[in-house]
Amino acid sequence: MYELLKTEGKAKRGRLHTVHGVIETPVFMNVGTAAAIKGAVSTEDLKEIDTQVQLSNTYHLHLRPGDEVVKKLGGLHKFMVWDRPILTDSGGFQVFSLAGLRKIKEEGVHFQSHIDGRKIFMGPEESMQIQSNLGSTIAMAFDECPASVHERAYIEQSVERTTRWLKRCKAEMSRLNDLPDTVNKEQLLFGINQGGVLEDVRIAHAKEIAELDLPGYAIGGLAVGESHEEMYRILDAVVPHLPQNKPTYLMGVGTPINILEAVERGVDFFDCVYPSRNGRHGHAYTNQGKINLFNAKFELDARPIEEGCGCPACSKYSRAYIRHLLKAKEMLGMRLLVLHNLYFYNHLMEDIRLALDEGRFTEFKKRKIEEMTKNT
Repeated sequence: MYELLKTEGKAKRGRLHTVHGVIETPVFMNVGTAAAIKGAVSTEDLKEIDTQVQLSNTYHLHLRPGDEVVKKLGGLHKFMVWDRPILTDSGGFQVFSLAGLRKIKEEGVHFQSHIDGRKIFMGPEESMQIQSNLGSTIAMAFDECPASVHERAYIEQSVERTTRWLKRCKAEMSRLNDLPDTVNKEQLLFGINQGGVLEDVRIAHAKEIAELDLPGYAIGGLAVGESHEEMYRILDAVVPHLPQNKPTYLMGVGTPINILEAVERGVDFFDCVYPSRNGRHGHAYTNQGKINLFNAKFELDARPIEEGCGCPACSKYSRAYIRHLLKAKEMLGMRLLVLHNLYFYNHLMEDIRLALDEGRFTEFKKRKIEEMTKNT
């Protein structure tokens, strides 16, 4: 159940009650594709940096170790020793990202494994079955993510198929949740809005899927090459047509500024690989913008990554030491930066929630963006 606690303009402050605990929104979900955050980050670390939700990938876990294996071991929560909410994506994004390895038909998608080339088939029912085996808190509907460069006719056909697939996902999840050996009988299904950068297609699709009365709704197919301005334009158009009394999830977004802009437009769930991926490449997020610790100017810098930050890296280690670790290709350097970046994102969301609670989000957003961009 989703509680809408407060609004400020279109911005929402909410609370989603799940079988694995309460999610305070707006929330950033930390991306652990193969049931782990890249950068040697454990579930104990995730709790220490105040992670609410961990996100894992249906396609990757289906290939390795296999969702049947995970089910036999008690589900994804037991497998990775995590007792808080988990969201699993549907495998639909791989339909987009593995364009050279797949063939889309009405029944579903024929893939080739990117690991060993073996043939795989995944449709709405298979995606729901895999996610049911994983036992995640929130399962995403199986969809196609059409590239925004596709012509209108293709995007319209694709969105119509995504709607048909969503209805199949809903029916299959209902069936699976009633089976005696289901890992999580309270699994929630989120539908996904698609339509490229075509406002009319997006709005029509949002209205259609809203009628299915699902526990939550995502906006997919953004942050895949279009400009930030195009993304904000689509959010302005679409979010008002999704149910305000349900969570709204912007998939794969994004930078801290993207998040602030999207919260203002009514989004309350986010995920992105940026904090962990950039951390592994020496980039640290701070309230004054992003810094690259490979830069020579940090060689003798004895300060923490950010003064006043309470993360495990900043509480003990200097920029100079972390830079040395990165240059020496020591795993600890990547690990410390990933921890810092995830802590930064999680606590940015905490600050956003507090600002919404206190009715000062508009002023907070303006000041935060000014701080983050003044050195760029």
